[in-house]
Amino acid sequence: MHYSYAQLKEKRVGLMDINDVLEFVAPKVRDAAIQGAAQLERLGIRHALAGGLAVGAHGYIRATADVDFLVGEEAFEHHGALVTFRPGVPIEVDGVRIDYLSPFSLGAQLEEVLDNPPVSQGLAVVPAEALIYMKLSQTPPGCAGRCGTHQRRINVTKVRDYLQQYAKDLVSLFDELADERCKARTAALAFGGIATLTGLVSKQLLKPKANLNHD
Repeated sequence: MHYSYAQLKEKRVGLMDINDVLEFVAPKVRDAAIQGAAQLERLGIRHALAGGLAVGAHGYIRATADVDFLVGEEAFEHHGALVTFRPGVPIEVDGVRIDYLSPFSLGAQLEEVLDNPPVSQGLAVVPAEALIYMKLSQTPPGCAGRCGTHQRRINVTKVRDYLQQYAKDLVSLFDELADERCKARTAALAFGGIATLTGLVSKQLLKPKANLNHD
């Protein structure tokens, strides 16, 4: 039997580890992430894993069929109004699609993530606070509370501070749902609660992404 969500022991707040999610997803997805990252590195393109693999690295492990990277503007070429990928940027590995997101469309502060990303087992990963911001900023009104929760811990204070600095308009929504999910556990919020908040487990929010995919 294959589970959509991993049954793992809860880890301490702030711990990031890509190993569990890479072992959980299909081997083709794992290989696409590794090979895609290696190719971006060869091209000199700043990058960090986003999407389902990044969420898994922070403790909320779920099945995913594709790979998402946050990348710098050096991944693209501009021809007037037309934007294309640079030659050599991978869009698929062995049938697994690779999607891209850019600070240009999501927020200039994400350039800081690309300049100094946290790394796990040699793979750069978008940090939890930035990942939550990315999803919150794409969540349509009224969609935040439609899904169930799964227990995985993140640093709520760090996330709130990040939103306070870069997206004050999202703080009240974050606080409302954080309080709803945590009650007395204000020092540690279930990552699944954040997944509910940000739409990470909502299929209609996962697809389509607000992105720079150019066919």
